[in-house]
Amino acid sequence: MKNTNLQKIVLTGLFAALSYVVFTFLQIKITLPGGDATSIHLGNAVCVIGALLLGGVCGGLGGAIGMTIGDLTDPVYVLYAPKTFLLKFGIGLLTGLIAHKLGHISTEKNQKKVFLWTVLATSGGLLFNVIFDPLVGYYYKLLILGKPAAELILAWNIASTTINAVTSAIVSVVIYMVLRPVLKKSGLFYETGIDRISKKTAKAR
Repeated sequence: MKNTNLQKIVLTGLFAALSYVVFTFLQIKITLPGGDATSIHLGNAVCVIGALLLGGVCGGLGGAIGMTIGDLTDPVYVLYAPKTFLLKFGIGLLTGLIAHKLGHISTEKNQKKVFLWTVLATSGGLLFNVIFDPLVGYYYKLLILGKPAAELILAWNIASTTINAVTSAIVSVVIYMVLRPVLKKSGLFYETGIDRISKKTAKAR
């Protein structure tokens, strides 16, 4: 697949739309004290898959934009939109860093190595979210929004974020490993810039 800026923009927009739909319409919302809420969803999985296929920046932006729009259109989550954008972008960046900077999964030919680095990248990106989503959310509620039930909400957020991470990790790895050979065969597979540079360097040696 020929890599162009237009294709990057289109694919980033596609993943933004997917993450919005999955996060907004396929979530299980749990109402918390004080009119707050948390949810079980697979929006993070879309962010991770985007990072695996397109690289950290494009995948992270796609997931961050989609889920941020989801927050902005929901009265319960609207105040958390800035936090959502930063954290989801972080998931994508870390996933992409591990997958492409360290694992070079889009140019690697050994399927066992591809699987290993896909698992490591997915776990790393989602572990980042498990740690920082509840933590940032706690201080965001306590210091900025002044939520008196911040401790109780923190416990619920840790539980839901962990569930989201486990389910998103499984879904992300399975979908990427299934899509990868299909996209390669059809000529639609995207090689990230990092992986292309790595491949050229290896050939030069």
